[in-house]
Amino acid sequence: QVQVVEIGGGLAQAGGSLRLACIASGGAGSTYRMSWFRQATGGEREFIASIRWSVYTTDYDDSVKDRFTISGDRSTNTIFLEINSLKIEDTAIYYCAASQRPLPPRTDRYDFWGQGTQVTVLS
Repeated sequence: QVQVVEIGGGLAQAGGSLRLACIASGGAGSTYRMSWFRQATGGEREFIASIRWSVYTTDYDDSVKDRFTISGDRSTNTIFLEINSLKIEDTAIYYCAASQRPLPPRTDRYDFWGQGTQVTVLS
């Protein structure tokens, strides 16, 4: 069973930057795809970005493409999310998801999910 853990959330100031990490561990073999989602209080879970390891293809939601960067290390099943020019509206719980089978990036049908890490942006 794969365990997914997010690291790096906390308090940040508007205009600053933050780097989150996620590691998928405990399963045999590498993951096929790993992705970031977020959910603000009272809102629905939203797709942010994804990596497909085989050819290192990345996908972004248009709303974050100019400020967010996803990267990763396939050998350790680890991904990162760099958030620049933080805005108050970036405040949310950030979730990491992983799959060992092929699937499109925006689906919510990932096999494994982390518990989330809280990002709170202050003015």
